[in-house]
Amino acid sequence: MDYPGNLFVVAAPSGAGKSSLVKALLELDSHVQPSVSHTTRAPRGQEKHGREYFFVSETEFDAMVQADAFIEWAHVHNHRYGTSKKAIEERMSRGADVILEIDFQGALQIKQIFANAVTIFILPPSWDELRSRLERRGEDTPEVIEVRLQNAALEMAQARQFDFVIINELFDRAVFDLKSIVHAQRLKYLAQRRARAETFKALHIS
Repeated sequence: MDYPGNLFVVAAPSGAGKSSLVKALLELDSHVQPSVSHTTRAPRGQEKHGREYFFVSETEFDAMVQADAFIEWAHVHNHRYGTSKKAIEERMSRGADVILEIDFQGALQIKQIFANAVTIFILPPSWDELRSRLERRGEDTPEVIEVRLQNAALEMAQARQFDFVIINELFDRAVFDLKSIVHAQRLKYLAQRRARAETFKALHIS
């Protein structure tokens, strides 16, 4: 089904800056709304239930899987993450652009269900910089950082399957690139026809 709103799916290895870039975009563009995923992991730092994630138990997550409530779900770093199909469809049907931050597995699953979804992969400028960012976060043990770096090699190999790739070397430039992708997508013929259906109808354009 086509919706007047667009769906943007952003994936990246841990530490590439995905969350910071999406947060900056949301501050610049009020028409873009975040999709809040469900996860079985515990909150980190100042994260709050219903804002960054819906934090649920393994039992609650199992129940949602059985109810087919997720458009996608996956195991990431020994925890499960899922995206509610209903929440996305409701926002897009109201004309909002929805942006998702998920792993590459989920991104590719979503593309199969929402053919018009725009997929974006964020890359770090180098391995050294990726390690440095993970260490500066101060959230993980050295052992966990090594696991994240090992996973990053597998994740970045999937970048070729995405519509767009942003190298997050200079943050301001990367934000500009992300904003440009969003703006360009809105101007595509099919996106305009979905968003401005009445205008196209009045102009007798099919």
